[in-house]
Amino acid sequence: MRLLRGLHNIPEDFSGCAVTIGNFDGLHLGHQGILRALKRVAREHSVPTLVMLFEPQPKEFFAPQVAPARLANLREKLQDLASQEVDYVLCLPFNQTLRSMPADAFIRDILISALGVKHLIVGDDFRFGCDRSGDYQALAAAGQEHGFRVQDTSTFEVDGERVSSTRVRSELAANNLARVAHLLGHPYRMSGRVAFGRQLGRMLDTPTANVMVQRTKLPLSGVFAVCAIDEGNGQPYQGVANCGVKPTISGEPEPSLEVHLLDFQGDLYHRHLTVEFLHKIREEQKFSGLDELKQAIAADKTAARQYFAALPDSSRF
Repeated sequence: MRLLRGLHNIPEDFSGCAVTIGNFDGLHLGHQGILRALKRVAREHSVPTLVMLFEPQPKEFFAPQVAPARLANLREKLQDLASQEVDYVLCLPFNQTLRSMPADAFIRDILISALGVKHLIVGDDFRFGCDRSGDYQALAAAGQEHGFRVQDTSTFEVDGERVSSTRVRSELAANNLARVAHLLGHPYRMSGRVAFGRQLGRMLDTPTANVMVQRTKLPLSGVFAVCAIDEGNGQPYQGVANCGVKPTISGEPEPSLEVHLLDFQGDLYHRHLTVEFLHKIREEQKFSGLDELKQAIAADKTAARQYFAALPDSSRF
């Protein structure tokens, strides 16, 4: 998969593609269905597939304080798209210039001139252009005029309900991790590079990996039994993770993900970990001091071990 950061990075010899546009936040089963359809039409037209997305996401641009927590940061999103064998990802900066672009200019300058679109897949409620003036009907009319087909996305349902990123966030908030795994096709996960922290975990007999999750908000919080995967060698480890703002420790305004790997000896600094959330142990709590926090962490580790011991298949670890 090739990432194109901005229109200026589109190759000069780029001669057409099958395109879909969206946030693709948390690549759920509905997204995966869209990408399968995209690959089918790309084969029919003998053109590559291209996913267009925006950074920041439009809601983050217009109302950053109330925008929903991301399911995936950009790196995770690109990893997910690469796993689906997408050929190109075009990441456009969502700024005042793009926000002010008229709908007809978006079609003419980006879809037709820059990409040479042959087939476009979007939702029938897709809106674009200045003041959201462009819609599916405008795209269909342009397609008829310029020779590309526009196809709407079919609704993908699980248990009679539409699969969406909003639904995944709702299930995460309700601690329905098994349902989330069903909607995504895998356990919910976050990833990042392990950085130096305050080394407080060592004082509590529980050294942790401080995973840089690159988010201002988190879609879940609490203490969890997790599977932590070293991206360098694919090795999975059983672990327990605290996801949130660490209310007992002062001076931690940013959300964080700290992972303790059970029975692990070694150095993880600067390596990338993918953390899969398997079972919630408890909510984040503010304790009276470090002694009470240390007792709670010991209980968390015991609970995590009990969870893993009860799994029918532990051969993965």
